Amino acid sequence: MTKQAGRSLAARVRAWRPGKKTKKTAIRVAVALVLVVLVPVVAAGSALRASYAGTPAADAVTRGRDAVWLGHAWLDGRRGPADIAELKRNVAGTGMRDLYIHAGPLEHDGTLPATAYPDARRMIGVLHRELPGVRIQAWLGDKLVRPGEGPGGLRLDDPRARAAVVDSARQVMRAGFEGVHLDVEPVRTGDRDFLALLDALHPAVRDAGGVLSVAAQQIDPVPAMHAAARLAGSPKWWTQRYFAQVARRTDQIAVMSYDTALPVESLYGGYVARQTELALQVTPAGTDLLMGLPFYHTDDLGHHGHAETAAAAVRGARLGLSREDRGRQRFGLALYVDFAATEDDWRAYRNGWGARG
Repeated sequence: MTKQAGRSLAARVRAWRPGKKTKKTAIRVAVALVLVVLVPVVAAGSALRASYAGTPAADAVTRGRDAVWLGHAWLDGRRGPADIAELKRNVAGTGMRDLYIHAGPLEHDGTLPATAYPDARRMIGVLHRELPGVRIQAWLGDKLVRPGEGPGGLRLDDPRARAAVVDSARQVMRAGFEGVHLDVEPVRTGDRDFLALLDALHPAVRDAGGVLSVAAQQIDPVPAMHAAARLAGSPKWWTQRYFAQVARRTDQIAVMSYDTALPVESLYGGYVARQTELALQVTPAGTDLLMGLPFYHTDDLGHHGHAETAAAAVRGARLGLSREDRGRQRFGLALYVDFAATEDDWRAYRNGWGARG
């Protein structure tokens, strides 16, 4: 046995020194890995910037089918005459049609106590008087959990829970609402139980004389993005096919086109433009498509307030509409959310999207 052969493996590892050829190989591998990660990111960023370029069509403005999410304070007595006057000023002359007023949340079994919306009937009457022509929908939602995730949420795989949600919808319709806006999250792409709920919910709401609206996840910006997100533990993004399946079961679908984690305003605006195009491609002609605008300013990993601006979202939606389906009338913007909005947000909506024709 030679001296080298007799040395321990650990000693040989400690003594090893890379030669020139090995160093070059390591550098090439490192560069290749950087390119594998960096090139798609740069390409995606360039594509989003390109989507934000150009000028929206002059007629890509409000169609009178816009909406705003309103907080629970509107139904529990906390909102008074001054708040109503402010809302009236903010929406005057705009294309505002739907008010999604938070009437929930649903209980985890799908039921809704009437005590959750004690001031509903009076407030609906006041809003109709002060804002003629608006349609007032009950915003209902809850956190979804899947089998094995514990009891802390709504289980759509349980037929009894789905039936209870339908009963809750009938309940708010009897209270004077003119529609139901369903916002249960997270709905994963391909979820058949969610489609089963919509199959039962839509006719129930229509039979009561109302409309069914649904808050929707964003669409895969690139093919199979949802699959990559799922590997990372995120339910974000639906396929276009699943988005279409949901849209066909509703009267109105509102894309939650915010919380994108994009750090620059031009990238975010380009992202909204692309989301608008993708949604327009698969939303049925008889369904209203609304693109969500961020009317809030929190800063965290998923949302950068300086990048996700109302102005960028308005311009992005106009660009997407101009390119994909300029003449579509069943299209609007949905503003999230009233209690976090600033005057700059409302101004960006009014000035960027235009007045009702």
